[in-house]
Amino acid sequence: MNLENAMQTYSTQKQAGFTLIELIVVIVILGILAATALPRFADLGGDARIASVNAARGSLAATSAMVHGAFLVRNSPTTVDMEGFAVAVVNEYPSAATIATGAGITVADYDITATATTVKISPKSAGATVHTAGTCSVVYTQAASAGAAPDITATTGGC
Repeated sequence: MNLENAMQTYSTQKQAGFTLIELIVVIVILGILAATALPRFADLGGDARIASVNAARGSLAATSAMVHGAFLVRNSPTTVDMEGFAVAVVNEYPSAATIATGAGITVADYDITATATTVKISPKSAGATVHTAGTCSVVYTQAASAGAAPDITATTGGC
């Protein structure tokens, strides 16, 4: 077989399969379709609200520990300064009325409901009904007596 016959044989054969360019174009089109369809099927809002509740719980726990440490070191003060805000101390730990602000939790991002001994915090994105039910919130209950730690409970079942 000479070179001319080989060229004729090659040019008369049909192409089988796809070229690399065709495969890349199909993959890119599928990627674009997946990127536009994913947000319609995946609700990531619940995960964000759970993370927000857990972050608020961590902030309350850290603030409580810092205020308790300052109370022990500074010979029983009635308030502890937390970045310019005075956190009232009750039974060696922060009061329910002042811990949220001391922890940097604001009404711009959270619904905050305080009573004499508790404060309930939930993300604004959870809605008023969920906040009232307490199914997506963190509750801080101030220390009942000296030496007893406060109770910080996060509930994320309704987020």
